[in-house]
Amino acid sequence: MRKIQFANGEYYHVYNRGVDRRKIFQDTGDYERFLLSMEFLNDENDGLMLAWRDFRRSHPRAKLLDFPLYKQRRCLVDFIVYCLNPNHYHLMLKQKTDRGIERLMHKIGTSYTNYFNTKNERSGSLFQGSFKAAHIKSNAKLLYLSAYINENHAVHGYKNNAWKYSSLSDYLGKIKSGFCKKDVIMGNFSNDSKKYADFLKENSSYAKDKKEWDKYYLE
Repeated sequence: MRKIQFANGEYYHVYNRGVDRRKIFQDTGDYERFLLSMEFLNDENDGLMLAWRDFRRSHPRAKLLDFPLYKQRRCLVDFIVYCLNPNHYHLMLKQKTDRGIERLMHKIGTSYTNYFNTKNERSGSLFQGSFKAAHIKSNAKLLYLSAYINENHAVHGYKNNAWKYSSLSDYLGKIKSGFCKKDVIMGNFSNDSKKYADFLKENSSYAKDKKEWDKYYLE
């Protein structure tokens, strides 16, 4: 049984790695499949991912906002920040419904493991046990943790693929995906991506000492 009790309206750092530290993302398709899981499994109802697949087959040029069922989602969580690295991931989530985080992460873990095992003709667990989680109890920790996650690709020395599969570009104003609910972070910087970039730079020294970051943020 988990020691942590998830509460609606609260923020949590959620993370996990591959079993035996193995790669869980081997190519672009794997990253994109996990991102689809984050998008379509974040719903109180099941079946949205399959419905999207069928919709795209009959509407190959359709955009996400053209998909009627997407607009009807009742989200389990809000995604605030995320980073996917070759052998692990970090998410910052706000729970919206009872057991929302647990339900979402169970669905993502099951769906992605089935996809990965089928693709690679393997069986068994893909992730190192159940996902880990820490309650974010202060605004200061919320801000610094956003930097830790957005910079996590650099913390671990990944500078190419992992950069693309994080929320960093969104926070720096290079793209506008609308996926992450950034206001809780960016409101502290007058919604100015340049100010947030300066905040990341000012705190980069912490990222260079990964053990200090992990000790502070993973407990």
